[in-house]
Amino acid sequence: MKKLPIGISDFKELIYENFYYIDKTDFILETIDSNAKVILLPRPRRFGKTLNLSMLNYFFNIEENNKELFNNLNISKNSIAMSHCAKYPIIYITFKDVKEDSFEKSFLKIKRLVSNEFKKHYKAIVDSNIDSTDKKRVIEIIDEEASEVNIEDSFKLLSRLLTATYNQKCIVLIDEYDTPIQTAFLKGYYEEMVGFFKTFMGAVLKDNDVHIYKAVLTGILRVSKESIFSDLNNIKVYTLLNREFSDKFGFTKDETKVVLNEYNLLDSYDEVNRWYDGYTIGGKSILNPWSLLNYIDSKEFDVYWANTSSNGIIRTLIENSDEFRDDLKLLLKGEKIEKVINPNITFKDRDFNFNEEMLYSFLFFSGYLKYTSKRFERGKHYCNLAVVNIECQYIFENIISNWIADSFSNRKLRILLKSLTDGELHTFERIFSEFVRDTLSFYDTAKNIESVYHAFFLGLLINLNDYEIISNEEAGYGRVDIMVLHKQDKSRLAIIMELKTIDDFIEETKDKALQSAVKQIEEKAYVSKVQKKGYGNILSFGVVFDGKRVWIEKC
Repeated sequence: MKKLPIGISDFKELIYENFYYIDKTDFILETIDSNAKVILLPRPRRFGKTLNLSMLNYFFNIEENNKELFNNLNISKNSIAMSHCAKYPIIYITFKDVKEDSFEKSFLKIKRLVSNEFKKHYKAIVDSNIDSTDKKRVIEIIDEEASEVNIEDSFKLLSRLLTATYNQKCIVLIDEYDTPIQTAFLKGYYEEMVGFFKTFMGAVLKDNDVHIYKAVLTGILRVSKESIFSDLNNIKVYTLLNREFSDKFGFTKDETKVVLNEYNLLDSYDEVNRWYDGYTIGGKSILNPWSLLNYIDSKEFDVYWANTSSNGIIRTLIENSDEFRDDLKLLLKGEKIEKVINPNITFKDRDFNFNEEMLYSFLFFSGYLKYTSKRFERGKHYCNLAVVNIECQYIFENIISNWIADSFSNRKLRILLKSLTDGELHTFERIFSEFVRDTLSFYDTAKNIESVYHAFFLGLLINLNDYEIISNEEAGYGRVDIMVLHKQDKSRLAIIMELKTIDDFIEETKDKALQSAVKQIEEKAYVSKVQKKGYGNILSFGVVFDGKRVWIEKC
């Protein structure tokens, strides 16, 4: 049996080393036949994007004759397509590793990638009749001394020089174009990165027909035309919703049967479908190639796709959504939810309040959700969405559910603590009640042990970094349960709390318990302790617990 190409993204290596290959060379023909000058193909991660671009590079590259790589493959039977083989100079770059913490570091890495691309063509360019000005710019780019402006124009320069050198238009291949943009969004330099890519892409792809035959770009998401591709009128985008190129990434059902049969696993076809099928691309059912190959290799059904990326954008979106928790419950039950899917993704800064449309568009185009039916109405795509398969079900049950739990706690905690330090007791009581309800187990609170509530409360308050949290300290004529005092600014609100639980033995009501807590604060003169510390703006109140219920009464 042939070796499985797990993690192999170089087409020449795959063919020469005799790895198993599902023939996707018809992708070349569809690229040639496409009316689009610039083709953008967003697909989920690990669906073979880099391998397919590598295949285009080896097929079209005029600088090396790779026709033998395609012997006995589908494309070799098409004489028209083969007439394009080894005919075009290629500009080929991948941004998959541009994941830096700042724009400056990312730009240095991009500058190096551009330099390496120029190095590949330097001899051919210099041997042609290049003028001194262009040669100087080329050398500056190769030496990584070019300015940002010249890097932005670099591929336009290279396309012109290659066209002149070979008397043939270029093909531009850009892999993972959106990785630097997603990283910039997460790291806080989105505007700078978008500004660079808008000029960089526009320079080589806009109004450059005299030097460009085709350009093919891949990524996970389509970034809105308003941000990067606003100046391009010759681009066509083929997403998961389009029929074009629908079977060129991932495995069709027929291809899956072929590869399973090759490795004597055809009997597992139905279970394979349950685990790894469900992706609907342009109306066709497509299986996850990464997971399928890993299953064939290990002979065990498992979650192989979940940990192949940090999924930072997805987590950020989910953490900013208040409504997704309720939708998740439906999705985990196997139910469908109808949402608007927008093929145009618009990134904003980190403080942007993401809307539902953007969240579900990300989840869909990133491969977490599938559509079971769709309709186009008044300019919008309405899709019935569901979890893709068993593998994705695991992701939702574990990874995403944990994100939501963390998100709920963190977001609500910030609001809770702000309402406390601002003295907004009504808001504080409501949110604190939610924390007790959702966080403390019934076992912990069943016996109304006051120490449990006290410890839980202190655990929340330690997140107030600018405040001193004092517990069970002598004050006035007794011991105050909790004091919250600003460390630097004594004009800020100082807070005194007395915690009580309802005494079931004497059939105490919550009103009586609240009155008891307030009375204790007053009779024990807890305020005097805070006043002696120099605080004049003081808020004191009682907090009463009963199981998972909470009430607050101001003194």
